[in-house]
Amino acid sequence: MLAVELGNRRVKVIQAPKPRRRAGYSLLRLRLAGVCNTDVELLRGYYGFSGRPGHEFVADVAESDSPALKGKRVVGEINLACRKCEWCARGLRRHCPNRAVLGIVNHPGAFAEYLTLPDVNLFPVPGNIPDEHAVFVEPLAAACEILDQVAIPKDARVAVLGDGKLGLLIAQVLVVHGAQVLQFGKHEDKLRIARKSGATTEITGTRTPVAEFDFVVEATGSAKGLAAAVRMVKPRGTIVMKSTVHEPVRIDTAPVIVNEVTLVGSRCGRFEPALALLQSGRIHLDELISEEYPLAKAPAGFRAARKRGTLKVLLRG
Repeated sequence: MLAVELGNRRVKVIQAPKPRRRAGYSLLRLRLAGVCNTDVELLRGYYGFSGRPGHEFVADVAESDSPALKGKRVVGEINLACRKCEWCARGLRRHCPNRAVLGIVNHPGAFAEYLTLPDVNLFPVPGNIPDEHAVFVEPLAAACEILDQVAIPKDARVAVLGDGKLGLLIAQVLVVHGAQVLQFGKHEDKLRIARKSGATTEITGTRTPVAEFDFVVEATGSAKGLAAAVRMVKPRGTIVMKSTVHEPVRIDTAPVIVNEVTLVGSRCGRFEPALALLQSGRIHLDELISEEYPLAKAPAGFRAARKRGTLKVLLRG
């Protein structure tokens, strides 16, 4: 089968053996996968990664022991927990210290013609959700996670920093929730997408808000984003941190302490609310797709994903 490998900061397409399905796992035939900012950071050396990336996907179940999954179109939760430890017993499987993570830690990713995942990680995709939208379930779930972590009132003013893929999804989720979203970004064409979804927007740098928001979501993908969020948040406000970057993040902690600011790290989310939002038709995704490449042209897809201003690049299996 065709598979994508990262190593030494290079992307290559190789012929690899079809993975063997273990008991309790399904064999999946890839339909469509998305190149995430995390994949780009892995290429740059994040986690010291080498291997097969990819964790945003929609696929067909080719083989399974589960009658409920056979032949179904599915998406998959990326954390493979041990389901035996204290954290798993507490329902915190995404924080299992023994977990593997699809395409990131100890489990080959979705950028291949076939992949495997535990049956318990898989979610059938409703028929009214096209592949091009289903592939967004994982990042959309990460956006929805904010509302699981932080009690944001429906009429709250929320600043979203960053107009990349995740930032635009976060803004949409918060708008649907009922918040008043002000999105800051550098690209007028991307901010136009946010405005269509109901957010108001500002070009970063036109002004510097100081202590203006009770809630700030930092999704710039930049090491400098957190410092900007600290300037914008009110005393005793909350900053949700979504950026994962390879370089160290340096910040003056004095205003965080003096103003008693709450910092919330936020990563993956539950798939159920993301699928429900996609079924509702209230999340708009078509304009978030920049380009599509066949899996065999993954190096070109990664080059496109690294270009400034690119949104989602898709790889078709």
